[in-house]
Amino acid sequence: MTVRRDFQEPPRSRPDQVIGREELFASACEQLGRGGSVLLHGPAGIGKSTVLRALAADYGGADRTVLRCSATESESHLPFLALADLFGLVLDDVSGALPGAQRTALESALTGRGESTLQRDGLALRLAVLSALRALAAKGPVLVVADDLQWLDAASAELLGFAARRLGDTPVQMLCAVRTEGQEYDRHLPASPPDTLAVRLGPLSRTQVSALLDHRGYTPLSRSTIRDIHRTSGGNPLFALELGRALAESPARPRPGEPLPVPTSLRALVLSRLEMLSDEARRTLLVASAGARPTLALLHAAGREHAEAETAQAAALGLLATDPEAPALRFAHPLISAALYAEAPAQERRAVHAALSTAASDPIERARHLALATTGTDPDVAARLAEAGALARDRGAPSVAASLGLLAARHTPADSTPGPDERRLLAAEDAITAGEADLARDIARDVLTRATVPAERVRAWMVVIEAAGQALGDVDAVFPQVLADAGDDPRLLAQVYYQLAWRGLVVEGDFAEARKEAAHAAELAARGGDRRTELMALSFQASTETLMGHPDAPATVKRALKEPQDPYVACHHNGAGSARFRWLIMSDQLPEARATITALLREVRRRGMVESEVHFLRFLADTELRSGHCGRALDLARESLRLARDSGIGEGASAMLASLAEASAGDVDRALALAREAADHAEVDGDQMYLSRALAALGYAQLVAGDPAATVRSLRRVRELEQGLGINDPGRGRWHGDLAEALVRIGEPGEAQDVIDTTRAHALRLGRQSVLAVLDRAEALVRAARGEHEAAVVRLTSVQDRLSRLGYGLEEARAAFALARLRAQAAASPRPGARPLPGPVSYDEAARLFRRCRALPWLRQVDAAATAGPTAVEPAAAAPPVALDALEGLAAMERQVASLVMEGATNREIAARLFISVKTVEATLTRVYRKLGIRSRVDIVRLAAGRRTT
Repeated sequence: MTVRRDFQEPPRSRPDQVIGREELFASACEQLGRGGSVLLHGPAGIGKSTVLRALAADYGGADRTVLRCSATESESHLPFLALADLFGLVLDDVSGALPGAQRTALESALTGRGESTLQRDGLALRLAVLSALRALAAKGPVLVVADDLQWLDAASAELLGFAARRLGDTPVQMLCAVRTEGQEYDRHLPASPPDTLAVRLGPLSRTQVSALLDHRGYTPLSRSTIRDIHRTSGGNPLFALELGRALAESPARPRPGEPLPVPTSLRALVLSRLEMLSDEARRTLLVASAGARPTLALLHAAGREHAEAETAQAAALGLLATDPEAPALRFAHPLISAALYAEAPAQERRAVHAALSTAASDPIERARHLALATTGTDPDVAARLAEAGALARDRGAPSVAASLGLLAARHTPADSTPGPDERRLLAAEDAITAGEADLARDIARDVLTRATVPAERVRAWMVVIEAAGQALGDVDAVFPQVLADAGDDPRLLAQVYYQLAWRGLVVEGDFAEARKEAAHAAELAARGGDRRTELMALSFQASTETLMGHPDAPATVKRALKEPQDPYVACHHNGAGSARFRWLIMSDQLPEARATITALLREVRRRGMVESEVHFLRFLADTELRSGHCGRALDLARESLRLARDSGIGEGASAMLASLAEASAGDVDRALALAREAADHAEVDGDQMYLSRALAALGYAQLVAGDPAATVRSLRRVRELEQGLGINDPGRGRWHGDLAEALVRIGEPGEAQDVIDTTRAHALRLGRQSVLAVLDRAEALVRAARGEHEAAVVRLTSVQDRLSRLGYGLEEARAAFALARLRAQAAASPRPGARPLPGPVSYDEAARLFRRCRALPWLRQVDAAATAGPTAVEPAAAAPPVALDALEGLAAMERQVASLVMEGATNREIAARLFISVKTVEATLTRVYRKLGIRSRVDIVRLAAGRRTT
């Protein structure tokens, strides 16, 4: 039973309700599932009511009585109003179960009729509430849902608290939400049961705010705008949605350097306390709101003589946060500063910026204020802004440089040299470096509507192509236009052919064509005297040749590293440094590779090159993973993925590497999800190269998850893709050993040997020693499957030693694990006349090595094998006919779920693959157990193996 129908809102999709709240939502669900209560708390607008409704909808099913109340500030003085909301519609159901005095007291409190009052019959009323809850609970579980607990009238709050403390094991739970500014939620706990879990809702991250805005349909907003929304809203979802709505509905977007427009609804919410400020104090706060880092010294320099007293007045009203240790003034919430600025007349704002243009100590800050204080074009102001942009670029702040460049263009007269569009294009290139691809694209498209000079048009087209990232297929129509604009100018053509090389690789998946176009671009650039494009093209050619296993690769790497060098190319993620890193890591030179990528990462962070930082974090994570530093690799991979999602750059590639790291050191279910996400990105972008990498990561995660059949399906597709792409160097994806191992486990040793032999030929030609060692490990498993146990042990012992010397810690541990399993199997099932295998029958060495790597998923496999004995590590086989026959009596959905369990899939993975909820999977499995006469998913696996269940 659910009361207060007006409290309910139309059903929404779960993502909108819990975006950014997945972990706390799961924690609250778990608490409710255990029979406990939950108190959500946090500031206004943080999403408490939204999460409360989602939890109530998820947990308050038809078999549960749900009592609801939602108080408001205007009603908080009315006694027993919340009590009436909770019990008004169920009074007739429970009154018969109450003693006379209690019934009279409750009816009087709910209706206001009769003589009974809390003062006269206080104990009777308290007991009546407790008895009413017990009477309802006798018919089934009860959930009390109370929103805005802070406005609950005092009488109702006291009665609920009295009952909550005495319910004991009675199946009554409370789900409440209360507004708090700090951690003072504890004063509301007396109104909840003793076992209540307090869950604080904090601000959303930039990525989560972006997801929320996208879900609400505010998709035209650029990433730089979303960054401003996140900063201005402080991560508060209500504030962020209001700002997003106002921007989406506004015909004009804020100009560079200007704060976001704040809608009237939010101004009224945060500026009510400003009415208590003096006019002078308000002007002082306006100066502080316009300053990048306002201090009392800055306010004095800007002419605010009484800044101390006026800021103290603002702090007393809660407008400024006080921190004696921090010299800078800080508004209590970023929205206060934004609303105060938006409320001020334009003339007053210009006067503030004029004062700050001389008061600020930083030249970049002074130039920005000068621009915002100036109307119309002014060549001197434009020049100062351009100089400030160059300074920001040198400081490693390309995003600031882009903003200053746009301001410079706005103040540049049309007949100046450089002209306004030239400055806009420089700003667009800075935006690309800063990872703000959408801003860069918008600027370039705007320039193209006016530009007639070929060099400017080609430069703008290059920005459009760069902004597409991996989705080069989306800009196919650009290439004929830019070739026409380039004419026969070798310098301009070189830039176009460099991008065509990338298109050949990413869209067409043709390494040979990509290599040819890159070589042509380098030749054109050399002829046109464009050293930067020449070096970028040579670096691309070197990387392509490395992946192809081309014999010219080392020579091309040397050409790309030849002086004179360009500092930008040297540290770019597609530059010469990256080409050298790829060569080092594929040649098993892990210490040199680590040193190279660490230096590159340091430099791009100094320069503010966000896209390169995303990729270099991933490269370093890959290096650490190969070295067996799995915990460090996981931290780096997660950092790369966070930055990729925040910036919208390299998300698929970062998800791919994060999947490998999660499968090695973290959560295997998350690894599977990330690999599928990476594959989806590659499919959408039409990126064949990264699709193969994503599927290789998926295959590895499936192997770690104990699903060799799925591993084989994924990695067979990788093999087909890479054969079609012309990728011959097995050092690139390193999936070949995993495919061979999985084939052995499903009973296909012949195909496994074929994979090993084919791959070994390439690895021998290229000198890939670690790949050869991994292939030997896989071949030992093939020999063991054929009964050649002694030869397999000798091979595995040698492999472990070789991998140790090469520095591949995780692969070394996997060899030790395979050796331990082989010895355990031989000891458990000795062959007649066979000699005992050499070495101890123990998993201790494998456990030690995996523990050293912090490879937790693998360590769990070792523990399971050691505990369960040799049967736990026998090669998995396809489900025999007897298992399939047993499924014939099941419904279609039940058969699908049971088949996936037979493959080793988890409930969460089954839900994702069949597009159903985890609860539906669990309910379906319960029916399967009943129909098959078994007790658990372990029995399904035994059935799949043809073994009798007990």
